Amino acid sequence: MPRIIPISELKKTSEISEMCKGASEPIFITKNGYGDMVIMSVETYEKYDYMSMVYRKISEAEKSIAEGRVKEALKSLDAARSKYGL
Repeated sequence: MPRIIPISELKKTSEISEMCKGASEPIFITKNGYGDMVIMSVETYEKYDYMSMVYRKISEAEKSIAEGRVKEALKSLDAARSKYGL
């Protein structure tokens, strides 16, 4: 379950740092009852960044398939084998 804390809590920097390190997801910061910021540990950020890259690559692959810019795997392997004498 995501953690939501008011911006006034950011004064407790050591506690916030520990909270981020112990959380496996971002922590949402509110200001006047509305979402304002998101903070997270470097480890959590790297996980989200990696997954974003994976989703981007999947999206690119799906677009290539939809546009017909793909080849059958066996035909590609045969072409590479004959080109390089394998």
